[in-house]
Amino acid sequence: MDEVARSGEPRSDQAAPVMVSAAYEGGPTDIAEARDLARDFLTRVQADHGLPVSDRAMDVVQLVVSELVTNACKHAHGPCLVDLELSGGSVDITVWDSAPTLPVARAADPGRVGQHGLEIVMAVCQGFEVHREPVGKRTTASVVLADDPGGDVAGRAPGL
Repeated sequence: MDEVARSGEPRSDQAAPVMVSAAYEGGPTDIAEARDLARDFLTRVQADHGLPVSDRAMDVVQLVVSELVTNACKHAHGPCLVDLELSGGSVDITVWDSAPTLPVARAADPGRVGQHGLEIVMAVCQGFEVHREPVGKRTTASVVLADDPGGDVAGRAPGL
């Protein structure tokens, strides 16, 4: 794994972006390493920037990273890049891989074993999009970091 902390050149009226990136080869240990990257990033967001990260957000971000990296390793058969970026009160999780085929959530089937990762990611995130790139694709999911004081998951309407 090659981990690189990046920050762009901010305009004078903006703070530098808070983000981390890591490249993975597509091997069996990459999924756990990517989860560790996410947990460590959110821990630093809390400690260094004083932003609240709920237990739910910590778990959801790790789950989403795990599912997206698993899909990249399974379907792209090669390297992938993971970017985590703080965006307001959310974290954007972006996974780049070399497979050109865009993922499609399958219809619900209670008899199907496995292959529910994309459905899960789409259900727990406040934003989800996939874009084809000149080489492969870029998948981005957004997770709100703090729950609302009333106990509702931030970014979701009650009952969802």
